[in-house]
Amino acid sequence: MGEKGKNARGHLIVVEGLDRSGKTTQCHMLCEDIGGLDKEFKYIKFPDRTTATGQMINAYLQGNAEQSDQAIHLLFSANRWEAVQGILNDLRAGHTVVVDRYAFSGTVYSAAKDNPSMSLEWCWNPDIGLPKPDLVLFLDISSEDAAKRGGYGEERYEKQEMQAKVRALFKHLFSRLNDLNVKTINAGLPLQEVADQIWQAYKNLDEAGPLTEDLQVLSTLQAP
Repeated sequence: MGEKGKNARGHLIVVEGLDRSGKTTQCHMLCEDIGGLDKEFKYIKFPDRTTATGQMINAYLQGNAEQSDQAIHLLFSANRWEAVQGILNDLRAGHTVVVDRYAFSGTVYSAAKDNPSMSLEWCWNPDIGLPKPDLVLFLDISSEDAAKRGGYGEERYEKQEMQAKVRALFKHLFSRLNDLNVKTINAGLPLQEVADQIWQAYKNLDEAGPLTEDLQVLSTLQAP
């Protein structure tokens, strides 16, 4: 552990949004900017398709395998849980961890299937106890605008009706997590304008001072 890690932990930053909202591009731009300040960072993308659970998820998303709604949901959650120790180790070493999709995506994409046995609460519960982000950046874009972007429709969930449900559920979920630090950004803006807003949100977090308290965890949803 470096000298910084003895006194401070890194920030956990999550980037969320619809498919084709620009999450991955913006995550890489943010990491480059953080590195430009000579700060240590780690980039994580969920699902991690390299693990055993990730390979099963990848086959499902590519349409090459079938799973029940409940089983695939729990696989997504397990994929996040198996990464927790690594995330905590990086944060304790003082590194900023930038996460591309997290429990919020996992919850709303499953809930958007309208399976009567999978309420928003049911979908959220397996992720209770995961590390709670210091900042969630929600890249907000309409399903219509997202559908106009290149590569749309290549995976199972990339359908406009599904994405419209996901967008509404993201906003509902965030409203039931009042202690969550969420910054909504218009992802329909030009690429650099989105990046500039993300960078400002990061700077506001970083300039608030070093974090010495233990990381909190995700908790139960508040009543609607």
